[in-house]
Amino acid sequence: MKANQSKIKRLQLFSFKLNSLLSITKAINANLDTESLLARYENILREELNIGRVLIYKYNFQEEEWAIILKSGCGKELEEIDIADDILGTQEITFVTSSPNPSLRAFDNIIPVFNNNEPIAYVLIGDIDEESKGVSPTIKHLHFIQTLSNIIIVAIENIRLYNESLRQEALKKELELASRMQSMLIPENNSLPNNERIFISTFYQPHYEIGGDYYDYIRLNEDEEVFCIADVSGKGISAALLMSNFQANLRALFNTNTDLVEIISKLNERVWSTAKGEKFITLFLAKYNHKTGLLEYITAAHNPPILYKTESDELQFLEDGCIGLGMLDEIPYIMKGEMELTGRTKLLCYTDGLVELMGTDKVHYDTGQIKSRVTNEERIDHNIRNIIEDQSINEENTALFDDISIIGVEFYP
Repeated sequence: MKANQSKIKRLQLFSFKLNSLLSITKAINANLDTESLLARYENILREELNIGRVLIYKYNFQEEEWAIILKSGCGKELEEIDIADDILGTQEITFVTSSPNPSLRAFDNIIPVFNNNEPIAYVLIGDIDEESKGVSPTIKHLHFIQTLSNIIIVAIENIRLYNESLRQEALKKELELASRMQSMLIPENNSLPNNERIFISTFYQPHYEIGGDYYDYIRLNEDEEVFCIADVSGKGISAALLMSNFQANLRALFNTNTDLVEIISKLNERVWSTAKGEKFITLFLAKYNHKTGLLEYITAAHNPPILYKTESDELQFLEDGCIGLGMLDEIPYIMKGEMELTGRTKLLCYTDGLVELMGTDKVHYDTGQIKSRVTNEERIDHNIRNIIEDQSINEENTALFDDISIIGVEFYP
């Protein structure tokens, strides 16, 4: 009789465990969220198995720290548990009833959960009624609790990974859209002038899908044209947003009679107002008058462009200017450069991604190499193409670690 009763109880217990695992599996397949899965897990341990205390530490991969995702039947003892000293490093089910930490002794066991041989969670379980007779539920059902814990924690980790993949995919689409929108702000070569008075050619290679470099061309009237190149400190989305705002301000401020010094002062005010000193913009801004041959420019902490007069074989760097925009709330001094162009003249402007480019021979591509590509009779677009080919500037080049932008202007006074 007793043997039959014992057999029936074992069958009932086996059936209960099997049904519990089936219930959890169905919940996982139904794509229930983390909170719902933990609620079912807690109910099985607390209500069905009479486990008094349940505490789960899980590694948070975003924050790179351990965090409690479930605490049930626990009190102030949690405040005295240090996961690094008391728990981390546990490789197998461990009894903690004799732990030197009295707070940890409120539990019976630590159950580690591993994924790809790395610990991702620790489950602490214990009873409330320490005076109860018989075998503790935490010991009686220990292997079942271990199995159940592994299934739940791995399922929760898979939910995190799935949600992370969805977030990454959404971010990728947002970046692709932002990249397309940003490309609309940067003029394409076929939209730039190519006539008997002026020829402009450009190149743009962002380090990420969106970048902080910018160049532009504005025709003010029949005789005057403006062009510029700029670079935001830093990279990524914040740099791209600041540059987009800068482009809108630059175009809004320009008119035929506006002086470059006034433009720079107003742009500085707006960059400072937007970035609050956390970022700044380097800029080369120039205005050219075809009628007078006068080139006016300001180099605001940007790489000085290279000017080459082909007929006289003269080369110089355009360095007159000021500090970067947004470095200070007010620029203390602005020097505007002026020169009258006579004869065919080439001007090459670039961002610092070009001169900081690490070449295949492990040395930086410097201005000396750039000068050698400009000081010849070839057209400016050929010069730019040769510079790009010199260093294999493309998306596959692992030496690129910054945006690279080039704008070349050829004048025919």
